[in-house]
Amino acid sequence: MSSPVLFLMSTGPDGTTAFAPADPSAPHLRVDDLGATRGDGIFESVNVVGGVAQSLRHHLDRFARSAAMVDLPAPDATAWAVALKQAVAAHDPVPELLVKLIMTRGVEGSGVPTGWVHAFVAADHTRERVEGIDVLALERAYPSDVMTRAPWLLQGAKTLSYALNMAALRHARARGAHDVVFLASDGEVLEGPNSTVVAVFGDRWVTTPPELGILEGTTQGRAFDFAQQRGDRTEIGHLGLADLHSADALWLVSSGRLSAPVRSVDGTPRPVDVVLSAELLQHLLTVHD
Repeated sequence: MSSPVLFLMSTGPDGTTAFAPADPSAPHLRVDDLGATRGDGIFESVNVVGGVAQSLRHHLDRFARSAAMVDLPAPDATAWAVALKQAVAAHDPVPELLVKLIMTRGVEGSGVPTGWVHAFVAADHTRERVEGIDVLALERAYPSDVMTRAPWLLQGAKTLSYALNMAALRHARARGAHDVVFLASDGEVLEGPNSTVVAVFGDRWVTTPPELGILEGTTQGRAFDFAQQRGDRTEIGHLGLADLHSADALWLVSSGRLSAPVRSVDGTPRPVDVVLSAELLQHLLTVHD
């Protein structure tokens, strides 16, 4: 097993950002860091294929949007990108890596954020990618216009506060499912706990709008690139529970797992387009800077 690689962030007196390599097996995070005590921070997970970070600019842009939403200092995109590339170069060569960019509000009262870049071999998702997954549709208990009605809920920011998402996944797995699709209280399809919904109807590929309080998916963007290369149409549109059952193809896509075809929703089997799923996965496993 390849060893993970860690680069720690430091902030200079003038606010400049620098990173230095550190021992990933040694303790680094203080017990009074607000990332640990309150989940007060943001992160990105970047898939690296063949040594190349996929959709890095998109990830960095989303990292900056999350920072702005939670009133953290704007990340220095160049410094974070360089640290990520250094971490990838320092890691043993492997077909796929996952690199996490993490920034917290720092030690309580310090006013100085904590940050690190962590590169490691992710879990093996081959089975889900090929055989598909069973999902439950669970209500998130927010209306679909939560971003405008209650912006302080931080829907659409990629924060460290993942307790709800992890609870939803445990609930699904306790009931024999692999994953979850969240629904708004008014029935709109939102996203998975750590994935984006992509549905195909004929030659039309649809994903749900970020305006519903969900993350704009980086892997979803690459899936849409694939659809457009095929000559299919792509659309940011609204979906309901019935659409999850009726779609000709349905995936949950994410940086770590890439694409997983959905083979059942709430215990009801649904069709899996094996050929299209394999072609999409191959596209996502191809290097795209």
